[in-house]
Amino acid sequence: MTNAIQEVFEQAGCTGSLCVRSLDDDAEVVLGADELVTPASTFKVMIALEAETWFAEGRLDPCEPVRLAAADRTPGFVGVSLFADDAVVSWRDLVVLMLTISDNPATDALLGRVGVDAVNATAARLGLTDTLVVSDLRTMLDSVGEDLGRRDWATGAAWAATASPEELARADELLLNSRALDPKRGTRTTPRDMAELLRLIWTDQAGPAEACARVRTVLSQQLTKHRIASGFRLPARVAAKSGGLFGVIRNEVGVVSYPDGRRYAAAVFTRSPLLADDAAINRAIGTATALAVAELSR
Repeated sequence: MTNAIQEVFEQAGCTGSLCVRSLDDDAEVVLGADELVTPASTFKVMIALEAETWFAEGRLDPCEPVRLAAADRTPGFVGVSLFADDAVVSWRDLVVLMLTISDNPATDALLGRVGVDAVNATAARLGLTDTLVVSDLRTMLDSVGEDLGRRDWATGAAWAATASPEELARADELLLNSRALDPKRGTRTTPRDMAELLRLIWTDQAGPAEACARVRTVLSQQLTKHRIASGFRLPARVAAKSGGLFGVIRNEVGVVSYPDGRRYAAAVFTRSPLLADDAAINRAIGTATALAVAELSR
């Protein structure tokens, strides 16, 4: 089975690793499950769990309004990052923005409130020994700008707008060796850790039952359905969180559920050269997951 899954990734033009496990027993299908990977936005599940735990335990009022200032906003391609004006959103609705459309300002606001140390302490408590959040997203993006020889992300983006093709090609080489794309230096996890995190959330062992239920509900509302979900049809249901970074990293973690009660946690991570076939890799994530689930269903 692992050979077939590896071939799926190779045909799509990427390398891949995964851990797909039944939530009813210890059965699993793995490929490089203990290798460190760059999680990209899949790490937002950890932040959501921490925030929802604080809500459930009364440490943070979920209805408290939060002002996201336009002048000091984490860059991104969707949601609040595109707003021209200040936005006011409650803490619990920031969780919705973070998980459904992967909103970056929402993520950094939540992480700034609960703290990187708290998220990492929860990962350690849950036994996710290879998972570590190094910084918020703004700091990560600024580190990329620095690794490209610029002061920060904003000055790097301004430089790129007028750079020559030769300069951009050199920047691409530097990007591939940046801290943000190196799981030994940047935020990191493993497929096994993320599958275990999902198992604990789906069995109410990751935190208060109320917090776990809320994370499950919001993950089921993710807008994009082109990765794990692409490998399944009704009556299967998929609750997931995607993550991508600079056209190199494409990941997704999620749980596939069937009406008969079968549930499978899947954590799939890929890496590709720049300008790879995005659609093909997205489909490969779904195909690889479906192959693993079919094997476990036997």
